[in-house]
Amino acid sequence: MIELKTVRSMVYGLATADALGVPVEFTSRARLRQNPVEGMRSGGVWDQPAGTWSDDTSMALATMESIGRLKALDLDDIMNNFVEWFENDEFTAGNHTFDVGNTTATAIEHYLDGAAVNDCGLTSPHSNGNGSLMRIVPIAMYCYSIDGAELSDQSMDAIHDVSALTHAHARSQMACGIYCLIGAQLLDGKPIDRAVADGLIRAEKYYSQKFPDEMKTYARLFDPQFGSLDEDRIESSGYVVDSLEAAIWCLLNTTDYRSLALKAVNLGGDTDTVAAIAGGLGGIAYGIDDIPADWIDVLRNKALLDEISASFFNAIER
Repeated sequence: MIELKTVRSMVYGLATADALGVPVEFTSRARLRQNPVEGMRSGGVWDQPAGTWSDDTSMALATMESIGRLKALDLDDIMNNFVEWFENDEFTAGNHTFDVGNTTATAIEHYLDGAAVNDCGLTSPHSNGNGSLMRIVPIAMYCYSIDGAELSDQSMDAIHDVSALTHAHARSQMACGIYCLIGAQLLDGKPIDRAVADGLIRAEKYYSQKFPDEMKTYARLFDPQFGSLDEDRIESSGYVVDSLEAAIWCLLNTTDYRSLALKAVNLGGDTDTVAAIAGGLGGIAYGIDDIPADWIDVLRNKALLDEISASFFNAIER
């Protein structure tokens, strides 16, 4: 059974890691090895105050607010919330929308131009950034609240549909599904190693039928020895496969939230999103009490995080 604290752990795990990564987005791994992130910073390419989270958290909150208000999953309503974020700065840390991915922006513009919600997401193989994976963790929790750890085919369809609002290629949908299957195992209380292994076993079985042509794309992740890869073999770009691999690798190679978030950020590259993807699962695995208090203290707009967490919890509790 999911408790409010679990929802808050997920949200704060996502937002805190996101905020750690914002000031060093696009910074190389080599440079971060010389000056690693050790706590909250300000500045960066977006020149934001310390504790500012980005589109990763905003779009997850937009998804949660819709579910909390409607007590159901409604794709049009979620997309309307994305529009409010995109055009009107809703669901943001400081009343300012920044760092919008190209694929996400194009999909929202399709919707504004009158496209049906199921036709907005981009389907090109070249549109497989991490913009749906970064916001999918609330859907893992939503589906778990219905099915428990063994997510049904209907829940998997829902995960794919939410991804496809912006990222409709099978590769992005599959990344979201793998992530949610692992998330469901963590929500069921399994230790990280077991949760990842069991989630990947289910994913490999399911996707060998659902998206067989994409199985080779994720072959490295399905390898039982994936977690033992050297850091230099882990990419941290905005490509969805790289981002999923990096987040899971960080989860497998750390033992607490602080080290997880810092390892993800200090990989460099798409620092906020890789960290947010890892941090959402880390929040579930370790709980909000394991997130450093001094990081939470400077996190911006915690009132919004708490308000939407409570509303979402009330919806999935029922």
